[in-house]
Amino acid sequence: MSTHTKMAAERKAPDGGTETDAATRRRRSPTRANPALYLFPLPAVAIIAFFLVMPTLQAFQYAITDWNGFSAAFNYVGLDNFVRAFTKDSLFTNALTNNLKFVLMVVIAQTAFSLVLALLLTKNSRGSILLRALFFFPTILSSVSVAFIWKFIYDPNFGLANAVLGGVGLEALQGSYLGNNAQALYWVAVTQVWFHAGQMMVVYIAGLQAIPRELYEAAEMDGAGKWQQFKSITWPFVAPATSIVVAYTTVQSFKAFDLILGIAGNPPKQSLDILSTRIYSTFANSEFGYAAAQSIIFMAMIALVTWLQRRLLRLTPKGE
Repeated sequence: MSTHTKMAAERKAPDGGTETDAATRRRRSPTRANPALYLFPLPAVAIIAFFLVMPTLQAFQYAITDWNGFSAAFNYVGLDNFVRAFTKDSLFTNALTNNLKFVLMVVIAQTAFSLVLALLLTKNSRGSILLRALFFFPTILSSVSVAFIWKFIYDPNFGLANAVLGGVGLEALQGSYLGNNAQALYWVAVTQVWFHAGQMMVVYIAGLQAIPRELYEAAEMDGAGKWQQFKSITWPFVAPATSIVVAYTTVQSFKAFDLILGIAGNPPKQSLDILSTRIYSTFANSEFGYAAAQSIIFMAMIALVTWLQRRLLRLTPKGE
């Protein structure tokens, strides 16, 4: 570098330093990300690719084969596995129907129940906090524990439900619960709601406590009743929370695998068979290709139902 160049580079900068110092500061500017930072996500990306992306892609590959899961040889069968699932397999269509009924019941009941609990327990009083903890408690239990607790409650001979009904003189309402094929799915839905309503209540409480109190005060001054306040203020403001609750409850209901097996055993009877238990039974029967096709239908069904719910409930703005 010539003497003239060095002198030009070391000219005073506007803030009192030299232009060389200013250039160094620009290179070290905190707003400019160090290229080495881009290496940090690589382990997570590698784990997701290995444990999630690759198995998913393999499922699409197996779904068009008749692979039994053990043999080195298999044949490509095209879309036959998908056609079989919808046209020739009554067990699969029965499980699909049961699952859609189960999702519908649980989503409606759990969303409504958790919202009511949240509205009643929004205030941070000691009593509300104690009741929140009580309603949240089932969430920390394992699915198998919950299944065995409710299996005892539903026992037609020694169960708590029939004992309580008999104790208050309501013997006419006693039943066999899970033993009644027409009602068994409804009783499992009750168990699922009891299991997760407290968890969804917490989501709603967070949404309700974020609503400015000034809106309710202004509505009261305008003479709005409780229902009008709920319709015009509460419901629009808890729409994001409702979106989370509905989506999470839908996925939970489709994946109630361990709860169903804990209550109904393996394999469950047809009245309690849902998609996840049906797929497990197909894998256990060494029909890996067909089970992979059922799994893809299962994923597509969850995505479709979740998208329809968000559109029907207007939880997603247009254009998203």
